[in-house]
Amino acid sequence: MLKQRSILPHLEALFASLVWGASFIATKIALEEASPLTVIWLRFGMGLVIMGLTVAARRQFALPARNEWGYFLLLGFLGITFHQWLQATGLQTSQAGATAWIVAATPVFMALLGWLALKEKLTWLQAAGILLAVLGVLLVVTRGDLGNLLAGRFGAEGDILILVSSPNWAVFSILSRRGLRTHPAARLVFYVMLLGWLLNTILLLTGPGFGEFAALSLRGWLAIAYLGVFTTGLAYIAWYDALQALPASQTGAYLYLEPLAAMLAASSLLGEPVTFVSLAGGIVILAGVYLVNRPASQRAAGD
Repeated sequence: MLKQRSILPHLEALFASLVWGASFIATKIALEEASPLTVIWLRFGMGLVIMGLTVAARRQFALPARNEWGYFLLLGFLGITFHQWLQATGLQTSQAGATAWIVAATPVFMALLGWLALKEKLTWLQAAGILLAVLGVLLVVTRGDLGNLLAGRFGAEGDILILVSSPNWAVFSILSRRGLRTHPAARLVFYVMLLGWLLNTILLLTGPGFGEFAALSLRGWLAIAYLGVFTTGLAYIAWYDALQALPASQTGAYLYLEPLAAMLAASSLLGEPVTFVSLAGGIVILAGVYLVNRPASQRAAGD
């Protein structure tokens, strides 16, 4: 029984990473039939139901304090409304595999933001990791032709939006630390998701409205259901459960599988080519992220 309990958090972290990796492919499939705002609204509407049931089942429901609503609204805008718009809109022209590699560099932006805004120490090894990850991102978005940068070409139009989403998520993650000190993770995610979804509702009503729902095929609904139930609901729950049971360094290691899963799924389901350049760029990104996170991992292992 003890062995089963020790294995379960690892399985939950693995589940979340693989599900999130495939989410880029599901998003591209859904975007073939609906606008980004419609996909986001449906996805997080489903996710909200699952998160709400989870908070209720764990008896963690409580309203935020009056002075916290503005904070939660900001998190909802950054983490849901704006972040998901960036990624969904970017995926209209960016390849799913390339998107996953770019997103994998998010920890690098978190380290940079911590250094610039929070005065956190940055070692030479971490600085080298940042430069390495940046080089990997450039290799991925330029398809290995760095000369495109000199000509003012930076990959597909969507690649720029995806790249912007990485530092935006870094800002969201750092701001979330305050809320996690006083709220369980499931409750925090529920309110962030709720307020972000409500903001997206306003954008949907002033934009495409609900007219696109009727045009969705079974394939489109299945893609959105995957995003809502698995990516936004079950994967978040599994991830935070794993974080509570395992050291952050062990849990975070599973995120290295996310872009690999996305690349393989994009190749099999969308026919995106797996090129040597994209694979090499991805490996360089992961090597840079590893160097950025290595000092913190060593400290966590020694505690």
